[in-house]
Amino acid sequence: MELLPRSPAEFGSARYWDRFFRQRGQRPFEWYGAFPELCPVLHKYVRPRDKVLVVGCGNSELSEQLYDLGVCEDIVNIDISDAVIRQMRERSAGTRPRMSYLLMDMLHMDFPDAHFQVVLDKGTLDALLTDEEEATLAKVDQMFAEISRVLQVGGRYLCVSLAQAHVLKKAVEYFSQESWVVRVHQVASSGDEQQFVLPVFVYVMTKFRKIPGSAARILEICHEEQDKPMRVQSAEQLVAAVKNRQHYALLCSQISKTPCREQVSLDLCDKESGKPRYTLHLVDSPSVKPSRDNHFAIFIIPQGRETEWLFGTEEGRRQLAASAGFGRLLTVSLHREQHYQGMAGIQAELSGKVMELAPPGLPARQQVPFLSVGGDIGVRAVRHCASSPLSGDFVVEDVKGDGTCYFRRLIFLQNRNVVQSEARLLAPTPLPGQKKRRKDKKKASPTEPSGAIDKSYLCCEHHKAMVAGLCLLGGPDALPGELTVLVVGLGGGSLPLFVHDYFLQARVAVVEIDPSMLEVATRWFGFSQGDRMQVHVCDGLDYVAKLAAEGTPHRAFQGLHQAQVVPHWYDAVMFDVDSKDLTVGMSCPPPAFVEKPFLQKVKNILKPEGVFVLNLVCRDARLKESVLGTLRAVFPLLYSRHIQGEVNEILFCQLGPTGRREPSELGARARALEGALRQPGRPWDSSYVLADMLQAVHII
Repeated sequence: MELLPRSPAEFGSARYWDRFFRQRGQRPFEWYGAFPELCPVLHKYVRPRDKVLVVGCGNSELSEQLYDLGVCEDIVNIDISDAVIRQMRERSAGTRPRMSYLLMDMLHMDFPDAHFQVVLDKGTLDALLTDEEEATLAKVDQMFAEISRVLQVGGRYLCVSLAQAHVLKKAVEYFSQESWVVRVHQVASSGDEQQFVLPVFVYVMTKFRKIPGSAARILEICHEEQDKPMRVQSAEQLVAAVKNRQHYALLCSQISKTPCREQVSLDLCDKESGKPRYTLHLVDSPSVKPSRDNHFAIFIIPQGRETEWLFGTEEGRRQLAASAGFGRLLTVSLHREQHYQGMAGIQAELSGKVMELAPPGLPARQQVPFLSVGGDIGVRAVRHCASSPLSGDFVVEDVKGDGTCYFRRLIFLQNRNVVQSEARLLAPTPLPGQKKRRKDKKKASPTEPSGAIDKSYLCCEHHKAMVAGLCLLGGPDALPGELTVLVVGLGGGSLPLFVHDYFLQARVAVVEIDPSMLEVATRWFGFSQGDRMQVHVCDGLDYVAKLAAEGTPHRAFQGLHQAQVVPHWYDAVMFDVDSKDLTVGMSCPPPAFVEKPFLQKVKNILKPEGVFVLNLVCRDARLKESVLGTLRAVFPLLYSRHIQGEVNEILFCQLGPTGRREPSELGARARALEGALRQPGRPWDSSYVLADMLQAVHII
């Protein structure tokens, strides 16, 4: 039996609806939104004494249920189908004396002005606004004008809808321009598997007198029935908020039926501020043999550890899920701008929401475990927040790592999942949220630094590899004598600091384009300048170009005496500079730094036996191959060292192929260099083995 229209235009045809209801018979037809789901919203906006008009009533039970449950009795129902009006009159005859059914077109109603307090529409607008053709939009305008005419000031137009973008936008723009207050409610789902996948919404348009010259619009969204309305600034924002809820509903429907082949990620936002509060990653492990107790688990990532490989990469999370032994693992990252009430508070907050992401086959009333590392949510203390015209918003924060170590990090918030710079702290004082084992005799000042910087420790693996590459420098001695090094990109300063402190005759010039970074490195990361360390605040492109153009000795260190002139070429040039353009598939360095004309200038400031060290972070395979080709065209000898578990690849570039060294020789030189650097009385990180950093080096 065919009940659906041949074309959307038939939704506005009385003939179609007569045929539809004759074929369907007495069975009620509910497009969507059963009464138990709609009731909480309707109770807020329909009062017992209200006079209610239901437009396009069909044979829905909604009016009958409103009447029978005492929500409201003075209800007038209209429809263009004579068949359904006769059917509904028969159904209510003798049982609902105050409710009436009239054959009437809602585009041309016979009621006087301001006759109703409520107009109720369940799916009628959706049925009418099937496209955005001029004729259709004209009908919708007429519908809205008639609803506005018959409603009293202070009256409410309640529209139950699936909220397609063009339908919602049309309603919001029309009524907000008339100075009506517009609020959109999401209807709570009943959990019925037979219902629509898309969530149901109720638009609540409240009529106010139009004030000439007033441009103020009140637009609100209420995600769940107990929520406070959230104000938005435009119709576009309201449509976007609804679209996010629809996408989430589709996602929940999809992952509740079938396992996910790819990892799924989403943000759960704070209701007040709209900012992300939790970031969820859903990982399914098909290889895990299912049992009653291993279907689903939640893993809370301790604060500050979300950037670690195990938690911050797809492969890491895949290994975490497999080792945890659950068919579906949901990892939860906590955001630095948010405050959390411990593990118990997080569990209480997330319990209802995460069950919407449960896997298929989860037994009823199954307890879902919350897992973590060490049983707590970690420690994060934001030490400094600022903004720079060049780097954007950034923070300096102290976090607790694995075990008892604490680390200080620089994070650029435009790429908040990447640690820009990191340093280990020595003997930190207790951070907020950390339990004290004993009473301190003296309270620490809240502004007191949490510990000195451990300058012997290189946190970043790519920095370790870059330093190890200095063993490529020629000469019989393991430790070069006088060494001139140019570092482009300061960050927290750990790389130039290490070279300065362990190569005691090295003179280091650092180029940093952002003066804010020099301030951050000095105040928060223990960086300082001196006779052998000088920072130049300028563009690295300009600085290198200037040196290459001079071709004569220059004074690289302003603090040196007149006679101490540094040559314009360097033993080592190191590029560790990030790109601010996130649209390019290469986040380090900016593309201009690896163009052939500029690389020729780098070559011109490098000593013949020197080494150019480049930190390359490129996810675009074609772009990466192009960069490598350009480097090979300028530097005949090219070594590569991929950083395991990261995108970083360290490239060591030299001018002469005659200086090529085999892996065994590199290992020997690295061991000799480490022996020279590790001197009695000077701290050394025992986990840092230079030879290990060069084991995976290969020549391109």
